This record gives sequence, C-alpha cells and structure tokens, in this order.
Amino acid sequence: MRKALRWLLALVVLIGTVSTAGAATAAEPKAVDIKDRLLSVPGMSLIEEKPYTGYRFFVLNYTQPVDHRRPSKGTFQQRITVLHKDVNRPTVFYTGGYSVSTNPSRREPTQIVDGNQVSMEYRYFTPSRPEPADWSKLDIWQAASDQHRIFQALKPIYSENWISTGGSKGGMTATYYERFYPRDMDGVVAYVAPNDVVNREDSAYDRFFARVGTEECRDRLNGVQREALVRRASLKEKYEAYAAENGYTFDTIGSLDRAYEAVVLDYVWGFWQYSTVKDCADIPADAKNATDDEIWNSVDTISGFSFYTDQGLAPYTPYYYQAGTQLGAPTIHFPHIEKKYIRYGYQPPRNFVPRDIDMRFQPWAMRDVDTWVKHNARHMLFVYGENDPWGAEPFRLGHGARDSYVLTAPGMNHGANVAGLVPEEKTLATARILDWAGVAPAEVQENPSAAEPLATFDAELDKRDVQREPALRP
Repeated sequence: MRKALRWLLALVVLIGTVSTAGAATAAEPKAVDIKDRLLSVPGMSLIEEKPYTGYRFFVLNYTQPVDHRRPSKGTFQQRITVLHKDVNRPTVFYTGGYSVSTNPSRREPTQIVDGNQVSMEYRYFTPSRPEPADWSKLDIWQAASDQHRIFQALKPIYSENWISTGGSKGGMTATYYERFYPRDMDGVVAYVAPNDVVNREDSAYDRFFARVGTEECRDRLNGVQREALVRRASLKEKYEAYAAENGYTFDTIGSLDRAYEAVVLDYVWGFWQYSTVKDCADIPADAKNATDDEIWNSVDTISGFSFYTDQGLAPYTPYYYQAGTQLGAPTIHFPHIEKKYIRYGYQPPRNFVPRDIDMRFQPWAMRDVDTWVKHNARHMLFVYGENDPWGAEPFRLGHGARDSYVLTAPGMNHGANVAGLVPEEKTLATARILDWAGVAPAEVQENPSAAEPLATFDAELDKRDVQREPALRP
C-alpha cells in the first residue's frame, strides 16, 4: 500500500513537471516577423513586398516633415526600400540622389559586407514630393535630415554598423549627410561625386576635355559635335518633325532652337560620362562627309533629343533646382567650334526649371561642405573614374582627414567602382569597408590584401553597368 502510494505521488509530480514545462514553452515569445517590425515604426507604411531568394524586399512609405526645422508645418510621404538579409548583419544606406528603384538591387558596398540595404528616394522627386511643393525646402540640409530620421527610425531594428553610399548625385548626398550628421554612419563610400566648390571657376573641365582618351577619339567626337551645329538648319527640320510626332514642347527651355543646341553641346560630355575609348569606333570618323542621319543618330544616341523638351526635363526639375541654388553646374568652352555656330553656350540650370519656381544661388553651400571634408573626414572613401568628366572637380582630403581615401579607377567612366581600382587599391578599399562595417574577418585584419566581398556576385542584384541617362547631370 505504501509502495502504491509512493508510485502514485511520483506520477503526479511527473505529470505536473511535464505540464509546467509545456506551459513555459508556450509562454516563450514568438519571433516577430521583420515586416511587422518595420511597420511598427511610427509613420511607416507598406506599399508592397517583392520576393527575392535569400532576402525580403519591401517598398515602403515613411512620413517626413516638409521642414525639419518646423515639423508641425506639414508632412509628405517619402518612398524607401529595404532589402532585408538579417538584423545581425550590417546595413548599407543608399541613395542615388534621384528617384528610387522599386526592384531589388544591391549596391557594391552591400555585396562587400553581405548586409542589408536601405534605399531612399530623394525628396521632391515624384512621388516623394509635398503637395503643394514649397521648393525653398529642397536643400542639402533638409535631405540629410530625411536620412537622419530614417536612420533613427531603423537603427533599433538594424543595430549593427551602418555605411552610407551613393553614386554621382547620390555620392554627393552621402557626403552632405556625413557633413551634417557625422555621428550616424560608421563609414561612407561616395562614388563619382562632383565637388563644384566655386561655381564660376570651371577651367578644370576644359583641361579634362583637352586630354581625355586619345587624340583620335577626341577628334571624332569634336568633329560630329561641330558638324551638328554647322548643319543646324537641316537637322532642326528633322527635330521639328520628331517633336511634332511625339508631342514634345519647349516652354521651359524657351525654344526648340535652344533645346537643339543644348543637346548638341552635351554630346562630348555625354560620351565620356557613359562610354570608353573602345566605343570611339562607333563615332563617325569623317563627320564632314557623314550623312545627316549619321550625325543625328550619333548625337541622339549619346545626348538624346527628347531630353530638353518639357516632357524630358520635368522629372529632373528637383535636380536642376538644386544645381541652380546650391550644387552648382559646370560651364565649358568649345575651342574646336567657331563662335558663329554657338548661340547660347552651356545654359544655366535656371533655363531648365519652370519660371514660376523661384531660385537664388547660395555660393557658400559647397564651400562649407568642401572645407568640412578636408578637415573632418573620418572613414570616408571617394571613388572616381579616370575618364569621367564629373571627376574633374573631385573631393580632396586635407590634413584633418583620418582613415579616408580618394581613389581613381583607371580608364573608367561614371560607373567607376571599387572593383575597377588597381589591385592594391581595390583590396585596400575593400578592407576598409569591411572594417567600418564591423565584419572584417581575422585574416583581413591581419592582412588587408586578402580582402574580398563577403557575398557572392549576383548578376541580377549586382548590376555594375552605369545606366545611361540623357543630358548634362550627375
């Protein structure tokens, strides 16, 4: 009887222990889905989620104040995307300085660190534009403050190191963000970022075009450009028919004639921005004896006759507004073309923005950023292409810079990147990016020359070709 009682008591204890363990397991918190975590951020809303193997990709809207100095004066929805890999990986903060792509993609630093990527659409590029638009609130500080708020909102979710990056106007944006919020990022990788410190002094561009590439290539390009102006009358007839067929108008720039010359004067710049010396084989070798169609097609392929129309300019109003108020814009000369053929020259950004938008240039804005970079750069990498016109006025480092670098990829254009650097500089840049992101393997810490991207190249995610865009803009 006593044995039976002990057995019964043991059984009760065992059942109780199992039940308690089961209850404890049931009480453990369930892992929160990354989408739910993102949408728990105040002001964050989902536009769509797109599948991609190995990642989660979200297109989101984030509520931003129109004026960060006066947040109560209205808001707008800013579009961002998140390429999510793992909250325990570093995060790359990317902006191209224009609209954001809503398809999954991975910038070079994201592949190098095998991390997450947050991408931001620049304010006032549609649809991330307040309505009505107060254009005075489109400046580099307001845009940097957009990034700062996004970083503050997402840092609790992505708590590992962050690196900002961008190419061209995006590289400028990453630099300005670092200037105004230097404590946010652990590193900056700015690609092909122009630095127009003194807007009226542009002789560096003239020197660039006098020596870039080969003499034969320069002669071919100069010949086509000159011939397009010599034949202005006949080719303008073709342009008028082209515009009528497509419904193009010219109210912003002022006339079809102004648009025609602007396209032609962009021709040489556009070639070197997006092409290489080997592409010179596609340029007519004897421009004077080329047909009108050959001249037209060459200029249209490189510069794009649709761009300086109202319809072509409209998406880029925010850029030209900033170029005419803070960023500056280059002016170059054309010694190979007689003055009688040039009526307007390089036109200022004011000509590409509707007249009802007020613009005043602030010459101190770029000087401030340039001075700050020279004396305060920390963990900053600038990458330029040897044959890219926008690199004629680059960022430079001063005595106050620490662990920062300016590197140039030989023979490369506006698509220059770390992969295109000479081997020693490529491994140096890769090692520094890994270190800033906090993921440098032990062997790389001991031997930086062993540095390689941590993620395998993905042909779809990691497209390296620079996207050709018409017109003179970074």
